[in-house]
Amino acid sequence: MLLTKKTLFISLLLGSISFVSCESKFRDIQKIHDKAPFYPAGIAEKMRGQYVDSGRVKAILVSEKMLDYSTVKYKFTEFPEGINLTFFDNNNNKNTVVADYAIQYTATELIDLRGNVVITTHDNKKLESDQLYYNQRLDWFYTNGKYKASTDKENFTQGVGVDFDGKLNIIKARNSYAESIKKEEN
Repeated sequence: MLLTKKTLFISLLLGSISFVSCESKFRDIQKIHDKAPFYPAGIAEKMRGQYVDSGRVKAILVSEKMLDYSTVKYKFTEFPEGINLTFFDNNNNKNTVVADYAIQYTATELIDLRGNVVITTHDNKKLESDQLYYNQRLDWFYTNGKYKASTDKENFTQGVGVDFDGKLNIIKARNSYAESIKKEEN
């Protein structure tokens, strides 16, 4: 009986030591994992995607590279080499959005466009900025950075900070000024 208790004690002691040792190693592995870079679940190169609704093309997205991070905690899609988005309104008018870089956050439905962002409407209205955010849920664009908006080749508005709806009907400029370069005829 004495041998059995001694064997049991030694077994428990060794088990406890190995458990503490494993726990320490597990924490080390967790620390490494938390700091480790994550990788995309999918990569698309030279991609072209279409959004079709009721048999009609509503949007065409073209990008040199798309990285899909749909397996991470905060899911997102990244376009590190930029996007060229063509979308069509209800009258089938063509409008475009171009940017050097874009990232779409899935949970918040927010798109961050950066670098030479240009929105051009079918009637040649244009908005240019270094960075522009688009809230898909609210169909609303905004920037706190510099922008230039033009309605034609002769009239434009410049400033810092602007908000506008997806149809460019409601525009809220903050610090801006308008300028016209139209020459008066004699």
